Amino acid sequence: MIITPQFQASKLAQTIGLKVPLYIKREDLHPLGSHKGRSIPNMIEKYINNGIKNFVISSSGNAALAATLVIKNYNEKHPNNKINLKIFVGNSIPRHKLKNITDTIKTKEITIEQIKNPKQTAFQIEKDNTDKNGNVTTKFLRQSTDENALLGYFELAEELATIKDLDAVFIPTSSATTAVGLHEGFKKIGINPQIHIIQTDSCSTISKNFYDNVPSPPSIPSLASAIVDNVGHRTKDIINIIKKSHGMAWIADNNEIRESIRAIKQTTNLDISPNSALSLVGLAKALKLNWKFKGPVAILFTGN
Repeated sequence: MIITPQFQASKLAQTIGLKVPLYIKREDLHPLGSHKGRSIPNMIEKYINNGIKNFVISSSGNAALAATLVIKNYNEKHPNNKINLKIFVGNSIPRHKLKNITDTIKTKEITIEQIKNPKQTAFQIEKDNTDKNGNVTTKFLRQSTDENALLGYFELAEELATIKDLDAVFIPTSSATTAVGLHEGFKKIGINPQIHIIQTDSCSTISKNFYDNVPSPPSIPSLASAIVDNVGHRTKDIINIIKKSHGMAWIADNNEIRESIRAIKQTTNLDISPNSALSLVGLAKALKLNWKFKGPVAILFTGN
């Protein structure tokens, strides 16, 4: 079990006007590079145990890096039974993410290709490698539709639950797999903190359902480039979870993201990514609406 750091950020809480304790959960310090390190290993292990040796993934960066590290580690431990991974990324992937993945690969069993339609390509590869009986020989690692992805976040829920009387968690959200998995983990423990998700004005697939009028996406892409799920397979589930936990869904613009990055730097001296900063944007927006918290609040720093 890998435990990521979490600490109280009193100065930041004071700066934003939060009257209860504020905790920062550093999923960006996970050894697999981000919060995706919670789900990807479970998925790969499950399918390896089912005899699958070939995988494909489409990613905006974090999931691909996690899968690369998991498979490299597996192959080092099983040199006579190696598994393979094909990574597809889009043409708009930030250069630093592409370089990070490429520099990490350094093995012939893992390849990466930058293409126009990475998700559709990954789908087609799995389809082409599925027989008439439904047996798959190349598995598409897709968290947004895979129930195995949820299980990894149960451990994250256990770690956050060590914060006494935890009342709310703010989660940067693309497909909502993390948020759904966390809620299921909390339910298993027997607690029900508010679940708040934060998306961007470039991709508000889920959050827009909580507002009467949402402007069209801006011409300038969001700084938080990991929020990319435009389908939202878990939309119904997470909407029900947010309502049952008395949370909310928030939408962040680039100015709000920049403000949160500055506030975090000034109060904690941490340099964080725009994707991680989304969690503070959501909390700040809640406080402006006089949102009530009865106990500590946690914000997730999810990764690059």
